Amino acid sequence: MTTDAGIITGVSISHKNATLDQLEAATGESQQELVADLCAHPAVTESFVLQTCNRAEAYVVTADAGAGRHVLSEFVADSPDDIVDELGHEESLRHLLRVGAGLESLVLGEDQIIGQISEAYEDAQQAGTLGPLLDDAVTKAIRVGERARTETAINEGVVSLASAAVRLAREKRGLADATAVVIGAGEMGQLAAKRLAPHVGELVLANRTVSRAERIAAEIEETPVETEDIVDLRDTFDQGDIVITATGSPDWIVDPEPLKWVGETFVVDIARPRDIPPAAHEFANLTVYDLDRLEAVTEKTRQMRRNAANKVEDIVDEEFERLLTQYKRKRADQVISAMYEGAERIKARELEETFEKLDLDDESEAVVESMADTLVSQLLAPPTNSLRDAAEDDDWTTIHTALQLFNPNLDDQPEQSKPPFADMSPEDIQDPEMIPDHVREQLPAGVLEQIDN
Repeated sequence: MTTDAGIITGVSISHKNATLDQLEAATGESQQELVADLCAHPAVTESFVLQTCNRAEAYVVTADAGAGRHVLSEFVADSPDDIVDELGHEESLRHLLRVGAGLESLVLGEDQIIGQISEAYEDAQQAGTLGPLLDDAVTKAIRVGERARTETAINEGVVSLASAAVRLAREKRGLADATAVVIGAGEMGQLAAKRLAPHVGELVLANRTVSRAERIAAEIEETPVETEDIVDLRDTFDQGDIVITATGSPDWIVDPEPLKWVGETFVVDIARPRDIPPAAHEFANLTVYDLDRLEAVTEKTRQMRRNAANKVEDIVDEEFERLLTQYKRKRADQVISAMYEGAERIKARELEETFEKLDLDDESEAVVESMADTLVSQLLAPPTNSLRDAAEDDDWTTIHTALQLFNPNLDDQPEQSKPPFADMSPEDIQDPEMIPDHVREQLPAGVLEQIDN
């Protein structure tokens, strides 16, 4: 379903197809600046951009899909084609609802995405790039996200290893006033850092690429964050009361021997393969939990969320159909409103001329005006009902035909417009003797000469 107000086109780069490096490369300047740049294109009437750690998406409204694809090709110009998902009108709408519901998240059903969509919505509002199509779509995505989390168990329990690690540290050691160290700034490291931040006294992010750690630190406001390179991991371990390791290293990130001399430390290793050598588990100064201890807990929650996801899919389907119906009604109402506005102008003009010619008292004028109102209502009732039925049935051909037949402005043709028969040719006339006089008066002179001869 599309409307005369435009067509939505979208592009999405996400954790499903892209690496962290590719996601970082696809992430641009601020969302406000990006939507403003998209709307600077003459073909674009609305725009919306959503950028998170795990996705970079853009949506535009244009008169036709080709124009939208052309504009968005510039948005993803530096990204490989195989990581870009192109979305048509209805695909964009359904995808936005799924994103809001948490069905497209790295961690199924995670709550953070609702806030991220809301922030992107505010950015687009402040930039003035939202219109009737994208405004309705984004607010519906937020609504779907809220329904999914209040009506199902999609966000309950601990589903990610990072969340499980943080919960374990809180239950076994306690987080209040602790200094926490997260080693590794990949997907799990990011999540662990953000889960720890509101509860610890200080947070340290250590990563081979310090700039990546700094980008994550910039997104954390709840607690002071330090970033550092992985140079001397004994010093890194010694800083923390709690250490969560989540690197992608194929080997142990530290030898056992240096860990003998660090202070009392609670360690959770959520990397696969392991970051911490098994020998370190025997050290009295270290309390070490690894992946095997956590996976049994998280798998139970994952299954619960997968079951809830089926119910969330039903919510998405329901709200998707409601959104389409909402668009249909709005478009029909626009046409109907234009028809009635035109009729009201003509009625007011004709009443004014009539009252100038007739010497009527106030009561008589009121009777005539009421009769005019009734005539307008009765004349426009059938096309009104037909337009609403056509919109409900996705019959946009009928709506376009109605626009031409009924002329929503219902106004007189301009004086300079051509007479209705001005473009007729001799071939259009089968029997010259049957042409009425009033038609002959409007025929071009050349046509008259040819048919009379």
